[in-house]
Amino acid sequence: MKTERIYKLLFSSVYPLYIQKVEKKERTKEELDTVIKWLTGYSDEQLEVQIEKKVDFETFFAEAPQLNPNASKITGVICGYRVEDIEDPLIQKLRYLDKLVDELAKGKKMEKILRE
Repeated sequence: MKTERIYKLLFSSVYPLYIQKVEKKERTKEELDTVIKWLTGYSDEQLEVQIEKKVDFETFFAEAPQLNPNASKITGVICGYRVEDIEDPLIQKLRYLDKLVDELAKGKKMEKILRE
């Protein structure tokens, strides 16, 4: 997928897919929201506003209150790329989110996912 297309992908269109993915593996929307808020610094209300406004991923991450300082501890391979080696900052943030959602769906404990 081209970078420009990823930048303009709507967070609100991918969010239900994240929910589906984690619920299939018997995790909850609340756990998913916890992971998203941990990464981005959004509150419950702020996250809801982002979904309602139908922002793209570029805006979603640009308006995030603060990327978690422990985000750099998210490592591993997602979509064939090592997350820690991705040079484009937005793509890296998006892949951090993908990695966290994958870890949640794979049944990892929340303490591990949240790098505690």
